Amino acid sequence: MADLSWLQLTGIFLTFVWSGFVRSGLGFGGAALALPFLLLISDRPVVFLPIIAIHLLVFSSITVWQSHRNRPKATDTEHAEGSINWRYLRTVILILLIPKLVGVFGLLTLPDAVMSGIIFVIVGLYSITYILQMPFRSNSKWLDGVFLALGGYISGTSLVGAPLIIAVVSQKIPRFQLRDTLFVLWFILVCIKLTAFIAFDVDLQLIHQLWLLPAAAIGHVMGLRFHTRLLKTEATRFYQGLGWVLLITSGIGVAQLWL
Repeated sequence: MADLSWLQLTGIFLTFVWSGFVRSGLGFGGAALALPFLLLISDRPVVFLPIIAIHLLVFSSITVWQSHRNRPKATDTEHAEGSINWRYLRTVILILLIPKLVGVFGLLTLPDAVMSGIIFVIVGLYSITYILQMPFRSNSKWLDGVFLALGGYISGTSLVGAPLIIAVVSQKIPRFQLRDTLFVLWFILVCIKLTAFIAFDVDLQLIHQLWLLPAAAIGHVMGLRFHTRLLKTEATRFYQGLGWVLLITSGIGVAQLWL
């Protein structure tokens, strides 16, 4: 990133604040909802993905630990079960593992421009589901497998497979367990991705963690407060507004690649 201007670096800093906010606020989206903005600033996915991956490891661990520490000692079913559904988590990981590995290999072999185009198109499709209030939903075991396999592959290539995975997981476990279960899942999937990065000698951008981790931390704290409110309200307008922003951003990104 040494060749970027101060204006671009400021944009990257603010985007990582946003990444931390949506990750802890929604339980997903640290990559999918931030990458389009980052790629408009610098068209180098392999530079940003290791940074996002390490952030996810750090803040998912902190969030799950805080949830466990703050969980009331009560006798009701919700608190007794804990915030992580370990049984279903094991099932999902077994389905995701092979597509995830195939996707990681694709990321390491595809040119930056192709990878950026794939990310913009995928996020653009997601944004339309938010705008139309028609999120991906699975109503059969067969479709569950398709969504999870495709989500695992996309997660391997670009870390933006979360909406497809959530389409299945959100219908299988209670809402109070969803965020923390997803964070443990993201942690495991990201460990696989980082292992591949290290094996293929990809630069993990450790120097840039020094100034981007604080950016994500600011967003993380803001997101935790937002998540508490989100559990008590309906966030339809928020998702619609988010969808329009992502659709416009992805459209600009695709146009830049074609020009």
